Amino acid sequence: MIPVQIPIIDFALFRQGNAAERQCVAQQIYTACHEIGFMYLRNHGIPQSLLDRLLAQTRQFFNLPATVKEQVARSDQTNCGYIGFLKERLNPARPWDLKEAFNMGIQVVWPPNQAEFQEVVSEFYRLGTTVVAPEVLQAFAIALHLREDFFDDKHGQNYFLRMLHYPPVNLTPQPGQLRAGEHTDYGSITLLLQDGVGGLEVRTRQGKWIAAPPLPGTVVVNVGDAMQRWTNKQLCSTPHRVVVPTDAERSRYSVALFCDPNPEVEIACLESCHSTTSLPHYPPILAGDYLASRLAATY
Repeated sequence: MIPVQIPIIDFALFRQGNAAERQCVAQQIYTACHEIGFMYLRNHGIPQSLLDRLLAQTRQFFNLPATVKEQVARSDQTNCGYIGFLKERLNPARPWDLKEAFNMGIQVVWPPNQAEFQEVVSEFYRLGTTVVAPEVLQAFAIALHLREDFFDDKHGQNYFLRMLHYPPVNLTPQPGQLRAGEHTDYGSITLLLQDGVGGLEVRTRQGKWIAAPPLPGTVVVNVGDAMQRWTNKQLCSTPHRVVVPTDAERSRYSVALFCDPNPEVEIACLESCHSTTSLPHYPPILAGDYLASRLAATY
């Protein structure tokens, strides 16, 4: 058993508690995201039965013939669709990642004759974007001494769900090749569901890579670049990667929900996060421009 070094936070009291209890959970979340940028969230509001069905549908989708998956190939204009094996590298300095993916957003094109897939993925997307992500962002706002709804109108148009398959590694990878190269996420927060195969690693502020193994009953939540820029590095967008594990003969499946700000939102240092002794680290930028620059370097 891999020891867990990333905080595990019970979100129940934030969702159902009084003001003092919500403040306490918000502070726990702030501490986790300030110190490491990652946390496990329990009692997040998504039924376990739905998470189990989602992973099952993820496996089924990637088992479809390549000709079917290619019918819904990713569009550069929408960032939605299927991305084939060895078609992306999250770290442009490394070889192509050992994975394939399917991106879903508002402008998704669904694979043909996959009604259950569409139903299950849509329900997870709905709960993630209308329940879990908004409530986590409310916790951030409380911890940052902002209005609880500060982030609400800055999100909603730019959520992307990504289903990932890391096939068995039957040949020796190229030097430096990983299942997913080290990278930071681009938006505000990410919600991640993992199957039972490990490999996710997180780099601490001290530069040490630690494992983020799957924990039943939780989703992983991490900070993205937009939130780091908003908070002047108070909350950290932490580099992470998916390494080739010792049991590389097994596939790994995961589902990530990227909660990016709306494209026209300006990401600028919050008033509460800078002072005369702590000047802003980043210039203001529109969220859409930042996302486009990162995607252009990835494919």
